[in-house]
Amino acid sequence: MTTLRPLGSSDLEVFPLSLGGNVFGWTADEATSFAVLDAYAAAGGNFVDTADSYSAWIEGNSGGESETIIGKWVASRGNRDDVVIATKVSQHPEFKGLSADNIKAAAEASLKRLGTDHIDLYYTHFDQPDTPVEEIVGALDELVKAGKVRHIAASNISAARLRESLEFSDREGLARYVAIQPHYNLVSRDTYEGELQAVVSQAGLAAVPYFALASGFLTGKYRPGTAVAGARAAAGAGKHLDTDRGVKVLAALDEVAAAHDAEVATVALAWLAAQPTVAAPIASARVVEQLPALLALGDLTLTEAEVRRLTEASA
Repeated sequence: MTTLRPLGSSDLEVFPLSLGGNVFGWTADEATSFAVLDAYAAAGGNFVDTADSYSAWIEGNSGGESETIIGKWVASRGNRDDVVIATKVSQHPEFKGLSADNIKAAAEASLKRLGTDHIDLYYTHFDQPDTPVEEIVGALDELVKAGKVRHIAASNISAARLRESLEFSDREGLARYVAIQPHYNLVSRDTYEGELQAVVSQAGLAAVPYFALASGFLTGKYRPGTAVAGARAAAGAGKHLDTDRGVKVLAALDEVAAAHDAEVATVALAWLAAQPTVAAPIASARVVEQLPALLALGDLTLTEAEVRRLTEASA
């Protein structure tokens, strides 16, 4: 059984792979989403990530579809106490921004869709620099005190704003961020490493990286000289194909994967999981068949030399 990891300074213990819920209600219908969630839970997975805005970008959707599916799944399986549910606020079409009133109203809407009385981990999805951290943290603290949110976290936030938020929480004795969700992977390191990672480390927070597989590039599915079908894949994975870094990273991943008889995606996730502050990378599965390579992260430990090889290739 894969060992659960502590999430920063919180009392939450999570599976080393967080299951991304962005595909639920988008590229995975309800039945397929249930099958993916069942398979993840059967493997010991307990950390599901979503947002109130998933998937408002699809014609006919209004936002909250992913939360609704997760809520139905939890209710039908009777496993609420076994699942750490993370969701986010600021991007739902009807609940934009991080004003105090909006945070509280959006949380109520998320709780209703999820069919639960509490959110385990509540992220600010995209920081709103025009909103004072005092207002944001104050509203989040009210939700924690009311028992509607267990722990708070931030996504897409600058090092300066994160530091300011933590200092305010400490000074006023209010709820404090326990985690951050940064864009971070083998071909996108400067989006986290440096000042932001330093603040997270100094404050004892956990990182839960998104785009952990670089929109599919780090699965090894896309190779130089191959056509990338679909606008999303071309914009995400395709842009790495013709770069020196992309070619070097794929070569290093192939080498390490061969040594472990593992999938390229598993190795890419294992590199992330081995980085300082990282508790659990996020990856999503559109169908059950995509899950094994992700779940194998829990059983793969890279050697120091392998981590160094991948780090040097991605420099």
